[in-house]
Amino acid sequence: MNDLLPQAYLIGLIVLLGGAAFVVARQILRVRRDETALMRLGGGGSVADRSNDPGILYELASVQLRKRLYAEAADTLKQALKAAERDPVPDEARALMENALGFTLAAESKYPVAIRHYRAALRAKPDYPVALNNLAFALEKQIKPEEARALYDQVLQLEPDNKTARKRLRILDRRSGVIDGDGPGSSTGPGLGIDPGARVQGDGRSGGTPRGKGRDSGRNDKAA
Repeated sequence: MNDLLPQAYLIGLIVLLGGAAFVVARQILRVRRDETALMRLGGGGSVADRSNDPGILYELASVQLRKRLYAEAADTLKQALKAAERDPVPDEARALMENALGFTLAAESKYPVAIRHYRAALRAKPDYPVALNNLAFALEKQIKPEEARALYDQVLQLEPDNKTARKRLRILDRRSGVIDGDGPGSSTGPGLGIDPGARVQGDGRSGGTPRGKGRDSGRNDKAA
């Protein structure tokens, strides 16, 4: 029996090291993929020189956000929205871009202007849980808990199992003294709400990044 213990420890160590190597390798591949995307999409010169396609600009901003280049992502998303005015995109695509810009600004604690972009996203797509959660959280930061609560309730009408809205409502209840004892821990935010996995095509069908007409063009409730 004692002879088996060293072997068991060795096997356990090999498994542990193998798992760690897998995680590190995946992270390296993700970083390289993002860097390659930045080189491919960014190129040289200004954003305006690089592309007038709102979908490509949104894709570039998504990579910049993953790398936490918030100022650069904000500039790219503003350019994407200008491009969308010249080359109209579906309402869903505009909502994605406005929501992403709001999230980018909120990440820099610019909540008043972020709120304006979240509201613009909701004008384009009223039944957008990610933007509703984002707007509600920004209103929390502006000390407007009742407005935030109403928005979280609206999210739950759309998605009864939405974990972000339920968690934030519980936190608001605890702050107001409705709930005694321990509840879910506080959160820095509803999560990344830039919808990196969704796509919107030029004909308005859902499917990655918003594109101009005729090209593939971002939902995710990590919610920003």
